[in-house]
Amino acid sequence: MQIPSIQDLLEAGVHFGHQEKRWNPRMKNYIFMARNGIHIIDLKKTQKNLEDAINLVSKIVAGGKDVLFVATKKQGRESVREHAERSGMFYMTERWLGGTLTNYNTIYKSILRLQELENMEKKGWPQGFKKREILQKTREMERINKYLMGIRHMKGIPGAVIVVDIKKESIAVKEAKKLNIPCIALVDTNCDPTEVDYPIPANDDAIKSIDLIVGALADAALLGAEGRKRRDVEPPAQQDRPKTEKRTAPVKAKTPVKTEAPAKAEAPAKAEAPAKAEAPAKAEAPAKAEAPAKAEAPAKAEAPAKAEAPAKAEAPVKAEAPAKAEAPVEEKTEVKAAKSEEA
Repeated sequence: MQIPSIQDLLEAGVHFGHQEKRWNPRMKNYIFMARNGIHIIDLKKTQKNLEDAINLVSKIVAGGKDVLFVATKKQGRESVREHAERSGMFYMTERWLGGTLTNYNTIYKSILRLQELENMEKKGWPQGFKKREILQKTREMERINKYLMGIRHMKGIPGAVIVVDIKKESIAVKEAKKLNIPCIALVDTNCDPTEVDYPIPANDDAIKSIDLIVGALADAALLGAEGRKRRDVEPPAQQDRPKTEKRTAPVKAKTPVKTEAPAKAEAPAKAEAPAKAEAPAKAEAPAKAEAPAKAEAPAKAEAPAKAEAPAKAEAPVKAEAPAKAEAPVEEKTEVKAAKSEEA
């Protein structure tokens, strides 16, 4: 998109500011010089800020949102209405209704009321209505249409607000700031540029100046709308891919068959701990104590070995105290032998 040149800005009178005594010190960075008591705006900075605003509008519209143009002063009404309708954006050229942004639900009810009255008029007023009632309904419809004609199709909060004179539209600027809506505005030398997000230093009183700046922003909105249409056309082609993916997805989803966890879950076979738990068989250490071989009779009691718990009950084998008790028998025989020898 072509941005207005310095020559175009000069011819439109964008560089003319207000008298020196009416200036706002915060506009110092945007003032080039003072001539005959009138401040001259630096058009290089105007061009740069206008370019930033154009890029923003194009991006917002391409993203699916709309822009609201606001100009209630006489110099900007016609230009704003024309360019807004040309670009398919919304506009307000009559008195700004308080709460248009911050209390949009109430404004939307008024829009619904307007549609209701228009439908009644098309179908024909009810027979029970008197002329006075019909006149009242007609005036109500005209009044609502006058103030809300430019936003009657607006379904929600706009993506950005473009203001022609921030001093006259101070309420609109405050509402946009409260809702964190980007605000683009023409800022003259008597205004505070810090009140808006994207100030465009320019003459906000000349019709040509307003027409040039607003026209450039409307062109940016048109460019963004084209990008939106291209984006809306592309998804159908892309939607075919997900369908094929969904068809093949079940085939891939059959891979869990490979994950025959039950086969791997044959760990219980390894977990034949009971087989290893035949440690009691190792605990046949008492078998080494088979010195008293004669006492092999307890070996028949190995039936409990199946119930291997009783294996511990082999303590009786150790309790072969009688084996030790054989020592006294030998002693008695030895004593008798000694006595016989003495005899």
